[in-house]
Amino acid sequence: MADEFDLGSEIIKGAQDVFSTMLMVELESEEILLNKQGKILSNLTSMIGLGGGIRGVLAIHCPAKVAKAITSGFLGMEVEELDDDVKDAIGEIANMVAGNLKVAYAAIAVNIELAIPTSIVGESFNVCGATKAQRIIVPLKMAGERFWIELMYVAN
Repeated sequence: MADEFDLGSEIIKGAQDVFSTMLMVELESEEILLNKQGKILSNLTSMIGLGGGIRGVLAIHCPAKVAKAITSGFLGMEVEELDDDVKDAIGEIANMVAGNLKVAYAAIAVNIELAIPTSIVGESFNVCGATKAQRIIVPLKMAGERFWIELMYVAN
C-alpha cells in the first residue's frame, strides 16, 4: 500500500464529508487510537464487512443519545427510541463512510468490496475482529457528544 495513505485521516475525512453533506453537521475529531483498546460506550453499533484488498469490518459505535440525534438529523424528525429507523440510519451512515473509504483506497489501486450493514443494540457487548487484525479507533464528537468509528482489518 502507498506510504502516504493515512487510514485514520481518510476515515475522518470520509465521516466529516458524510455528516456535513447528509446532516449539515460538523464533526470534531480526537486522537486516533492505533492497535489499542479504547473505552467505547455504545448502545448501538452498525457494522459493514469489507472484502477484497482489505478484509475486516468498519463499525460505528454510538451511545443511544448520539444514535437518536444522528437519526433525527438524517430523517428530519424527532426520534425517541432505538428502533428500526435508528438501526437503518446508523447502518446507512456506516455504509456511506465505508463507501468513502472504498473511494480513497481505489485512488491507490486497492479494490474494496462492501457487505450489507448489520446493527447491534444493547447495553453491554464487545466487537472483536480477526486475531492479527489491525485496529483503528477514531473518536468523533457531534455537538459535543462522542461516538466512535472503528476499523479492524487485515491487508491482503
